[in-house]
Amino acid sequence: MLDANLKAQLKAYLERLQRPIELVATLDDSDKAQEMRSLLDDIALLSDKVGVRNDGVDTRKPSFAVTRPGEPARIGFAGLPMGHEFTSLVLALLQTGGHPPKVEAELIEQIRAIPGDFHFETFISLSCHNCPDVVQALNLMAVLNPGISHTMIDGALFQDEVNDRKIMAVPTVFLNGEPFGQGRMTLEEIIAKIDIGAVAREAEKLAAKEAFDVLIVGGGPAGAAAAIYAARKGVRTGVVAERFGGQVLDTLAIENFISVKETDGPKLSAGLEQHVREYDVDIMNLQRAEALVPGSNGLTEVRLASGATLKSKSVIISTGARWREMNVPGEKEYRGRGVAYCPHCDGPLFKGKRVAVIGGGNSGVEAAIDLAGVVAHVTLLEFDKALRADAVLQKKLFSLPNVTVITSALTTEATGDGEKVNGLIYKDRTSDEVHSIPLEGIFVQIGLLPNTDWLKGTVGLSAHGEIEVDARGQTSLPGVFAAGDCTTVPFKQIIIAMGEGAKAALSAFDHLIRSSAPG
Repeated sequence: MLDANLKAQLKAYLERLQRPIELVATLDDSDKAQEMRSLLDDIALLSDKVGVRNDGVDTRKPSFAVTRPGEPARIGFAGLPMGHEFTSLVLALLQTGGHPPKVEAELIEQIRAIPGDFHFETFISLSCHNCPDVVQALNLMAVLNPGISHTMIDGALFQDEVNDRKIMAVPTVFLNGEPFGQGRMTLEEIIAKIDIGAVAREAEKLAAKEAFDVLIVGGGPAGAAAAIYAARKGVRTGVVAERFGGQVLDTLAIENFISVKETDGPKLSAGLEQHVREYDVDIMNLQRAEALVPGSNGLTEVRLASGATLKSKSVIISTGARWREMNVPGEKEYRGRGVAYCPHCDGPLFKGKRVAVIGGGNSGVEAAIDLAGVVAHVTLLEFDKALRADAVLQKKLFSLPNVTVITSALTTEATGDGEKVNGLIYKDRTSDEVHSIPLEGIFVQIGLLPNTDWLKGTVGLSAHGEIEVDARGQTSLPGVFAAGDCTTVPFKQIIIAMGEGAKAALSAFDHLIRSSAPG
């Protein structure tokens, strides 16, 4: 099952096991079960601390559990954890075997102290780059707290269960049989949802913090660059972010980041956070800003959704952007039930089905190309009279036999049967004729909206809601700067956002010097 290279790597990892573990399999006569048996046998041969049993009683076949001898199983894999999920398997083996996780001690103690019984189930696809973070977070919680258990379920392998539970997006998490969450979630986010009182405790700690010299709102590429440049100046620096990494976390292939031939969003985000933590930066994650209040005493306030208020001598806003929605009837009603925004993550759930892609730019055409290899048919709809994607992408798109391209198309409604999408309606902009397309999925790829709603009436915004900045990143408020995709700076690119973040930090430092200089 495992090739020689993977075996060598895994053998080295398994040398870190501090105590014995068992792999308990529940198998049937399927080909996948035979692959699973081969995988487990391969693992057991690599370490004398790993045993294998085939007497599991899980209702899902094939599946296996990772446990300690004599203890109830708390981590399960219903499916082969290969591809993106192989790391989830390795971590489950190591952590069950006593290898310490790379998590802050405060979080570990918080997990151990959570009372109650929690059984999580996570439906994934092996091509989903967001799924492993959720699987690994829940597996870790199961290792640390005997009241928590977790099972990863490969949606492609257990299609009947996917259909019965009406799952049309991954990762989808159930808690004790009820829907818990969908999409990317960090360990901290999951803990906050089940640890009653955690939000209030954190808000109290935040409110007690002293004023910062530079406070950065947003933890994407622009915010990370600003934090590093500010901290290197020796000033008191803080980063408050709804989720560190920002939208880059949802980006798959990155092939235009200069000096790095190729990487992906989660890997780049992890590198950004690691770099920021090398400096004396106060990172306040999972905190959403709700208001910016200019102060009369030289301090600007940032009010958070948790109820806390942070103060700073200068502020850099780098809240980025989010996926633009169609804003048509049915979109919100069927989000996660046929309406999706990540073709790479959710595409495998639509295997053999008919889908539409809305948007004819690079992201839309790339999505259509990817989906064409999985689904039965793709219909791409573009509002303009011609596609806007690069010529090389268009050439590839038009070579595919199961893709239809419709231009001058205004999508007016996502239709459904009350439970899931069953089609869409669009108007031909040249003839005003209305058409209906029967399908099972709609992937929206029509650009970005700046995350600036919380700033209306405070700083100058463009007609598109972007923060207006000058060449130094200065906004309409003295001492308040902005950088990245939330600003009027053209060309929304990671590398540009980083440069703008660095520039905003240098401008903020210059502001601090000038505002504190004797008159």
